Amino acid sequence: MGMRVTELHCKEVICISDGRRLGFVSDVEVELPSGNVLAVIVPGPCRFFGIIGRNDDYVIPWRCIKRIGPDIILVDIKPDECRFPRPKFGLPFP
Repeated sequence: MGMRVTELHCKEVICISDGRRLGFVSDVEVELPSGNVLAVIVPGPCRFFGIIGRNDDYVIPWRCIKRIGPDIILVDIKPDECRFPRPKFGLPFP
């Protein structure tokens, strides 16, 4: 059974090891040209009511996804080990 990437955006990611709610899927990493899904990306939690920005993103490898349900995705990871810095936008300064 197939699934569209847009269907993943509506799903909340929950870690089964500690029950932590990581957030909602914002992006998917795909291997080209085969089209294999490598990972799902969940934005990190907001800092100071969302005014200052967000913490690092969670990049969850596809192999760590245990179950995809109608409204949640269960993953078996250690959330602190799959955090990656958010990309910085803007022009680099010399």
